[in-house]
Amino acid sequence: MDTETYSPEMVLEFWFPDNGHENAPESHAAFWDERMQGGMDAEIIARFAGLTRAAATGALDHWAGTPRGRLALLIALDQFPRSLWRDTPAAFAQDIKAARLARAGIDNGDFDALEPWGQTFFVIAISHCEGPGHLERMRLLDDVVDGIASRLPEPIVVAGDMLRGQHARVSANIERFGRHPHRNAVLGRLSTPQEDAYIAEGDFPHLRNVKSEVG
Repeated sequence: MDTETYSPEMVLEFWFPDNGHENAPESHAAFWDERMQGGMDAEIIARFAGLTRAAATGALDHWAGTPRGRLALLIALDQFPRSLWRDTPAAFAQDIKAARLARAGIDNGDFDALEPWGQTFFVIAISHCEGPGHLERMRLLDDVVDGIASRLPEPIVVAGDMLRGQHARVSANIERFGRHPHRNAVLGRLSTPQEDAYIAEGDFPHLRNVKSEVG
């Protein structure tokens, strides 16, 4: 594995294109929908499969030495696996490591050096990570989410309310179920009757269509 061919900027230039998405609600909503609803799967698989495996094996841990490197590693651990290994347990296998990376970046100031849309992926990674203390972690993010919303540029300030709403929905699910029930089938977990009813509704926060809400 030649990890020298990989760099944080490869990830960041791909994931955060300099296309002015932050200049209008519609383009910013499209930015989120493409990433949250599988629109990047084919390109991630074609271009970043090796990089994703390298991140998962710890070969890129040194990236966390800078704020932008930490963000790139976070994307490679938390987002890329969901495309490369979609609908398999491997999609979630790096969640603990990603959540720890995100939490440490918030604590050590790396988070503060990033743009709001980059900061949001710290919240996402921590929200993804199931296990003991999940609800407590979600509640600790309340102020973080408010801070991100307050730093959004004026053209996309509406995205702040959407971020708060998304955080509230995920927090409510964790308070209710203690986990993300939509993963149960993939992970071979039995669902409770309450989870079965929730899954049958199909209204999952991670499948939210942001562009339709803005439009």
